[in-house]
Amino acid sequence: MNGEEQERSIREEAAEVLEELAAAVPLGSNHLVVIGVSTSEVAGQRIGTAGAESIAAELYEGLAGIQSKYGFALAFQCCEHLNRALVVERAVLERLGLTEVAAVPVPKAGGSMAAMAYRRMKEPCLAEKVAAHAGIDIGETMIGMHLKDVAVPYRPARRYIGQARVTAASTRPKLIGGERAVYKLPEVQDTQLCD
Repeated sequence: MNGEEQERSIREEAAEVLEELAAAVPLGSNHLVVIGVSTSEVAGQRIGTAGAESIAAELYEGLAGIQSKYGFALAFQCCEHLNRALVVERAVLERLGLTEVAAVPVPKAGGSMAAMAYRRMKEPCLAEKVAAHAGIDIGETMIGMHLKDVAVPYRPARRYIGQARVTAASTRPKLIGGERAVYKLPEVQDTQLCD
């Protein structure tokens, strides 16, 4: 497979995973999806060692195509050099009341994926943190800190994008009751409560 075919494949693989998640959850215009990517891992290298803007561009195209189909917002996680801040559209930052932080992600400080998203979005900015409804982690970048409580693992049919392992999650509201909840202590003898 030549370089162009490989990049097209990466774009299609990313779109396939996000489409599956969007349909399964389901995701719509009121939802936020966090994306964490190691382009190094996609290329078969160790995370943080071989970032590739060409890979980031293909991933972005695949993800953005699905995002526009379903209408949810995307948040792209930066690397630890920017404290895992997230690239979002300014309209999303304002709609969700997120805290803005000041930096421009570049491949060596933010990561290739975040840097690409920042250049491709209409009015990008960085949010300090988000509480996303779902997320995709491409290359084990640890997106869990940016998911709402309670994260529910989602296992997409495609387990790799390029050479990077893919994990995903949806979220659900906290369960505070229901058929298994206990609202009254069972009646017991007083002697059973003492030592």
